[in-house]
Amino acid sequence: MSNQNAAAVLYTINLRSIARFYEQIAGMRVHRAEGDHVVLEKDGFRLIVHQIPEEYAANVRIERPPKIRESGAIKLSLPVASISNARQAAAPLGGCVYDADHEWEYEGSSVCDGWDPDGNVFQIFQPASNVQEDRGRG
Repeated sequence: MSNQNAAAVLYTINLRSIARFYEQIAGMRVHRAEGDHVVLEKDGFRLIVHQIPEEYAANVRIERPPKIRESGAIKLSLPVASISNARQAAAPLGGCVYDADHEWEYEGSSVCDGWDPDGNVFQIFQPASNVQEDRGRG
């Protein structure tokens, strides 16, 4: 795959755990992993999870649970096969996908927000073709 695709870069002090979180929650695959970054891919989109350099990371603290950063200027919105499955996978990885009562419909998809282990708010959406099947599982 060419590096001419759309991408986002997410900086963190927790490189491996954040990369693993998005790999598991959004069904992304590791395209490349190097010492200071991991490139994840799915459907032509790349998420580059990048380690914050040490000189800056020394002043960054992530609380447990993290302080949710709801006022960020950018929110990732990623497709998933099942919001329900993503919700179940999020907590053991240190994040959260909000409960089903926080889901809404938009352009034929179910949508839900959550937060990653660093407290970054993200959004996932389930294609309309999967919505009824997933709801049938309860």
